[in-house]
Amino acid sequence: MAPDPLSVTFAALADPTRRAILARLASGETSVTELAKPFDLSLPGVSKHLKVLQRAGLVTQGRRAQWRPCRLEAPRLREVSEWVEGYRRFWDESFDRLDDYLLDLKKEEKE
Repeated sequence: MAPDPLSVTFAALADPTRRAILARLASGETSVTELAKPFDLSLPGVSKHLKVLQRAGLVTQGRRAQWRPCRLEAPRLREVSEWVEGYRRFWDESFDRLDDYLLDLKKEEKE
């Protein structure tokens, strides 16, 4: 059974180097050489991370003569955001109930 796309995306995002690569690509497309500069990794090492990100649909690599720029593909991140959003509502509602409970406790202490 093939993993669903969201699971592939989360697996790709689990690595801090890959998240850092995505953060760099959020400011614009760049080459593998430029992406490798901040890391203590070889170019093949960075390329392996890029392949994982490409399989997850988070990054594409184009071709312009000798230059193969890497680009962030944000729509897949939107799917992650929408999935997480459901849990944010859960936490917001939980904190609202906690606020109400704490206010009730304060009122009881004053009485």
